[in-house]
Amino acid sequence: MAFEPCYLELSRSGELKRRAEEAHARLEECRFCPRECGINRLLGAKGAACRTGERAVVSSYHAHFGEESPLVGYHGSGTIFFSWCNLRCQFCQNYEISQLGQGREVEPEELASMMLHLQAQGCHNINFVSPTHVVAQILAALALAAEKGLRIPLVYNTGGYDHLETLALLDGVIDIYMPDMKYSDEATARRLSKIKNYPEANCQAVKEMHRQVGDLVLDENDIAQRGLLVRHLVLPHGLAGTAQVVEFLAKEISVNTYLNVMDQYRPCHKADQFPEISRRPTQAEIAEAVSLAREAGLTRLDERRHWLMFRL
Repeated sequence: MAFEPCYLELSRSGELKRRAEEAHARLEECRFCPRECGINRLLGAKGAACRTGERAVVSSYHAHFGEESPLVGYHGSGTIFFSWCNLRCQFCQNYEISQLGQGREVEPEELASMMLHLQAQGCHNINFVSPTHVVAQILAALALAAEKGLRIPLVYNTGGYDHLETLALLDGVIDIYMPDMKYSDEATARRLSKIKNYPEANCQAVKEMHRQVGDLVLDENDIAQRGLLVRHLVLPHGLAGTAQVVEFLAKEISVNTYLNVMDQYRPCHKADQFPEISRRPTQAEIAEAVSLAREAGLTRLDERRHWLMFRL
């Protein structure tokens, strides 16, 4: 049987449109992320931590070939980069988009057209980058795009600070969840991303994502169809808490979790104001992170960047 993205059944039944309407109504007292601002975003962005009102702001959209191999395939991942963010990462490499809001507001119809354009280009999926604060806008656009022929999987590419109630709206909508697991220490998250309760909220969210979609499933061409893919960025001095992250994944999610131990951290944005993250991780620190993942029993590591150093 040919693979079919899960949102199509919801579209046929009318449930997708109903969820889009429910999500839009929730903007009136926004609690889409664990910040729970309670701001009426239908009236504008003032006071909202994500600095986004009723309309999504998009920085760019295009076929992306720098994502994980199961997403890129032969024709690229169809990324849509949303501006602003519910995090305040002091080292963000895309701070012009996430912190300065580079981009423009789009109506649901235009966002739907972006999805369809990426599909027409041959992209294997639609990859929503930083989607947490614009779930309502995504659902509204998706309802339109599905009616007009969208037929490829959806990737929820998130910083991992997601509310369980928001994820419930996405149950049966998202095919591939790709959360960050940035920190295992509360104080580090507060200092470097200006958020509270990140480790607990992050672990709860990852559990729910895995409950919805399970381990990552690939087709005969090794292209992702459905499942969980986790990213973990190695920070200097072990600040990301890799040992705790990989232990959580192995013991509470699955040893078959697809994990990308990311080695590309470089000091950006305001990182020079924090001595502990003012340099790149050393090769030894990266090697240790990969070893910790393997020692925890994780069997599916994305090794595109460091396979020469750490292959079995």
